[in-house]
Amino acid sequence: MKIACISLGCPKNQVDLDVMVHILLSAGHETVADLGEADVILVNTCGFIESAKTEAIENILEACAYKQQNPELKVIVTGCLAERYRSQIEEEIPEVDAVVGCASNKAIDTIVARLFHGENHLESYGAKKDFPLGGKRVIGTPAHYAYLKIAEGCNNRCHYCAIPGIRGPLHSRDLADCVAEARWLAGEGVKELIVVAQDPTAYGEDWGKPGSICELLDKLNKVPGLEWIRIMYAYPERITDDFIAAMKRNEKVVPYLDLPIQHCNDTILKNMNRRSNRAELLEVIGKLRREIPGITLRTTLIAGFPGETEEQFEDLCNFVKEVRFDRLGCFAYSAEENTVAAKMDGQIDQETKDRRAELVMQIQTGIMAQKQAEKVGQTVRVLCDGIDEESGLYLCRTTGDAPEVDGNVCVSSEEPLYPGQFYDVLVDDSDLYDLYGTVAK
Repeated sequence: MKIACISLGCPKNQVDLDVMVHILLSAGHETVADLGEADVILVNTCGFIESAKTEAIENILEACAYKQQNPELKVIVTGCLAERYRSQIEEEIPEVDAVVGCASNKAIDTIVARLFHGENHLESYGAKKDFPLGGKRVIGTPAHYAYLKIAEGCNNRCHYCAIPGIRGPLHSRDLADCVAEARWLAGEGVKELIVVAQDPTAYGEDWGKPGSICELLDKLNKVPGLEWIRIMYAYPERITDDFIAAMKRNEKVVPYLDLPIQHCNDTILKNMNRRSNRAELLEVIGKLRREIPGITLRTTLIAGFPGETEEQFEDLCNFVKEVRFDRLGCFAYSAEENTVAAKMDGQIDQETKDRRAELVMQIQTGIMAQKQAEKVGQTVRVLCDGIDEESGLYLCRTTGDAPEVDGNVCVSSEEPLYPGQFYDVLVDDSDLYDLYGTVAK
């Protein structure tokens, strides 16, 4: 069968799809880019917050619309939305042929076969402890960078978050298995390895070995062929002296961390069931900047959490001004079903939440513009991702730019630059998100 894939959401979802595609190819199917050519459209969904659910439903409906020109088309929904809304998807979108929970990903070839043997409206789920952590996969990203999923689920139990209900408790992947996949990826030409999990800094806690991320970094650093290792998320309460030391001693680990702090006000943090307070956040950020000079720090914030007063919101704004994160995203609070926060008193109207999130982003815009302008005149080491055909500029990234998340260094060059190769670039201009430059002579 010709199978087209739509993948939404986070890098962990991309890894899940990579494994499913390998299973389907091994079963003799082929993948196609054009939805109109497909016998099967696989929609791998995100279901984390309201906007992600809306995007997922729009993509499912778009896939189902192709049945008008091809009545034999099968539409399969996988991923977090499938896991979270098991019966609702089939009830509300009866055109969907199969709904497959994350723990049943490994049976995707069987699901396809059953559909084409006349079965319909299939549902397949499994226990959250059986969610796939690894497995043979294709590389769904550009050939020179790839994600390594080291754990599934989360034990943090933040009151606003639906992830534990979708993905279950923390389940860390065997360390040797992680290293073996990293070696395979490097052998396939991957230069940048991006370590992902809901909380990579919690890796190994479910074995009773907190801090195992440090041992993993030591082993990944020795993998031949890898040049950059990026830890995508790090919870501030788990950034220990040992973790910072592991980042420093392993030269391939890039000076970049995403600290999803969500807020800074002590009362709001407590109501969110976060373990840090404002003083501790400032301490860990200060320590990271002292110990790892030039580190790029990004974060995510939530505006309009239930009960957030104007004073508490002002506290958040002042914190953003004080800390001056290199990158920052602020989201209006989304009340998610079956979370503690959704049942809290003091829910804030959408207009106020949106206004507050926008105000934080306005503050950050000024900070970003200044930080970007400070880089003009510097020579930076970049990894080339490819060329923008429209502008003719090569799209590259520094250690401070995660793919699909941060900006680019847009490089003009008369000589061709090659994806997966490193270059030194002289920065001669900047805008809010991107830098512009030429290859240094």
